[in-house]
Amino acid sequence: MTTASLDKQPHEVASMFDGVAANYDLTNDVLSLGQARLWRKEVAKAVGARPGHTVLDLAAGTATSSLPFAATGAYVVPCDFSLGMLREGKKRNPWLPLTAGDATKLPFKDGVFDTVTISFGLRNVQDTDAALRELYRVTKPGGQVVICEFSQPTWKPFRTVYTEYLMRAMPPVARAVSSNPDAYVYLADSIRAWPDQPELAALLQKAGWSQVAWRNLSGGIVALHRGFKR
Repeated sequence: MTTASLDKQPHEVASMFDGVAANYDLTNDVLSLGQARLWRKEVAKAVGARPGHTVLDLAAGTATSSLPFAATGAYVVPCDFSLGMLREGKKRNPWLPLTAGDATKLPFKDGVFDTVTISFGLRNVQDTDAALRELYRVTKPGGQVVICEFSQPTWKPFRTVYTEYLMRAMPPVARAVSSNPDAYVYLADSIRAWPDQPELAALLQKAGWSQVAWRNLSGGIVALHRGFKR
């Protein structure tokens, strides 16, 4: 699967991530030029996890993104639909309650999490609207959603350079460090096809989230969106 579309088949995407699980975190660090670690830190700040809080980390992959939440004393549930990613995560962090689940039909009761968060996974879901509604459903009243996702650089000249990097530099770099380089061609395509900051904010509001706002990171390469459940 090398071309991104908005009718992505879940089994195809899950299989793609199964194939990159072993070197996924390393590849992300290389392709993001080290920015991925900074982005994870900003997500952790936005989530603000603390003892007694329940956090759903959706599209958690190998659960690397879940570790900062767990370190605060919060109860974090890493959830992903790629069994390959979950197996790799279980090897590294066997004490975490890694859970298999589809973002459009989560295996949790209504209103159980203080915070739901998803980093770099929402654009890979087949039905974005359904996923945002599901995140809303499993969040407690007064709880929040934090979404970290690739977006559109705000400075036009930089946006052009960024697009050239995605299309020309990412595939050869991925071939050097990834176990499944074709997956990163798909990922580059999916980034270009993804809604920009205001469009994603509108989708959050449509799903029921209130007080929706966003903050750009790395010049808009990535955006942090937040919303609250009334």
